[in-house]
Amino acid sequence: MAFFDKSNLRGDIMGGITAGVVALPLALAFGEASGAGPIAGLYGAIIVGFFASLFGGTGAQISGPTGPMIVVFAGVFAGLAGEPQLVFLAVILAGVIQILLGILKFGQYIKLVPYPVVSGFMSGIGCIIIALQTARLFGHEPVGKGTIPALQSIPGAVADPNWIALGLGILTLVIVFFWPKKLGKFVPGALAALVIGTLISVAMPGAPILGDIPTGLPSLIIPTLTQDAMFIVLEAAVLLALLGAIDSLLTSLVADNMTRTRHNSDKELIGQGIGNGIAGLFGGIPGAGATMRTVVNIRSGGSTKISGMIHGALLFAVAVSLAPLAEQIPHSVLAGILVKVGYDIIDVAYLKRAHKGPRWDLILMTLVLVLTVFVDLITAVAAGVVLAALAFVKQVADIQLKNMASVEPGTDHPEELRMLREAGGRITVFDFGGPLSFGAAADLGHQVRDKWKDGQAALIMDFSRVPDVDLSAIKAIETIAEDAESAGKQLLISGASGEINDLLHGLDVGQKIPENHWFADRTVALTYALEHLKQRDLNDPNAAKVAS
Repeated sequence: MAFFDKSNLRGDIMGGITAGVVALPLALAFGEASGAGPIAGLYGAIIVGFFASLFGGTGAQISGPTGPMIVVFAGVFAGLAGEPQLVFLAVILAGVIQILLGILKFGQYIKLVPYPVVSGFMSGIGCIIIALQTARLFGHEPVGKGTIPALQSIPGAVADPNWIALGLGILTLVIVFFWPKKLGKFVPGALAALVIGTLISVAMPGAPILGDIPTGLPSLIIPTLTQDAMFIVLEAAVLLALLGAIDSLLTSLVADNMTRTRHNSDKELIGQGIGNGIAGLFGGIPGAGATMRTVVNIRSGGSTKISGMIHGALLFAVAVSLAPLAEQIPHSVLAGILVKVGYDIIDVAYLKRAHKGPRWDLILMTLVLVLTVFVDLITAVAAGVVLAALAFVKQVADIQLKNMASVEPGTDHPEELRMLREAGGRITVFDFGGPLSFGAAADLGHQVRDKWKDGQAALIMDFSRVPDVDLSAIKAIETIAEDAESAGKQLLISGASGEINDLLHGLDVGQKIPENHWFADRTVALTYALEHLKQRDLNDPNAAKVAS
């Protein structure tokens, strides 16, 4: 198979050019919002966009700076006092981590992050972007770094606006939100807002503008690491790598749905890692798969990696020749474009119908959103994944406990049903309907005690449908065996596979259950228990009377 698929060359060229035009204002805006400057945003879009497409595993994907990545990178830039050797070392390390994730085939696991968690942190990031840009819409810079200082800066900015900046910001918002779709096919709303807002600013000066922007080729940055900054750099690298991986693979799924293809998750992670690693070496801000630009590319005809590479090449031509023209772009125009980006990231579609879905999912999404905005992304995602996993374990455990409740075999087992009725309720059968998880094991002992009342003589635990057990389940079985021994009751095991048998005996649980109480078949175990019960009744007739 050829490395480059040239069967759709015309469509890829059109898709790449269109995606590049859409990416231009966003790259400048993201670069400015990150603190590294507009040209760093442009370098990031060029390098990540080109190399992630060249080495990635999603044909039509367009990569570059994204809202979630910029929120994290801006925090890193502020936390490391803008030291480029440290800041971009975090980007390089993030790329290396993504490459390792791809090599170790972690792509399939990253996609398992629950939707409420993804929705919550994406929506939280959207809220952060809007909060960080609101003061800039009024012609002011936020005082301090982070979401809380940005929110605290808003009242002062509203009370003392730069009217020209505010007018340009409002005009930008109107254009990006209400730009006609028919015109959007030829000129994206964000690009139109950028050009119109900048031309008005040149004619009516007074709003803060970007100012000097370097032009030409990027310079190589030699990364360094100090002991004081080691933890911050490593933490930032891990967060950037994981967030970029999730962001990219979610966009890959979108591309799959539109193109009816299937991406290679691990190869995509390697491509993203190479792109981010090289971007860090040349002072470019980190990126990931960009959903909007990918959709634009596909709708414009792009379908292979050639389109993403053309998108990067177009932006490179802009960077080496037209950067001085970008110096006149007002901050408030870029702020307006980013407010629209933030709004698009917020999961408005889910929020509108969330009350109709599971209540727990809404609570989880809200919790992750609040933690993202007011604490940090690591805490939000970690808490969300842990809570989602615990909720899932509880749900599975409830199902398992329901399935393992004491049963009376139905019409498929008439002989077993007859024996149970003959026993008069003094023999209990527990049929484990599948894997026995640690969540279910926690309540297994209580379930047995509830069913194993006074007068009952035997309990049969059937493992016929259990493929495996973990340590928690084994300890629960050990407790049940000890209870049976102290109460003088029979505990019988049926259907335990060789592996389960070995595990139980290897951890000394099997030794607490007599060897003649292990059976390959549940019917045989029932027959044994019933015969033993009859023999006991013959020896002690009063026992049968008490039981009845």
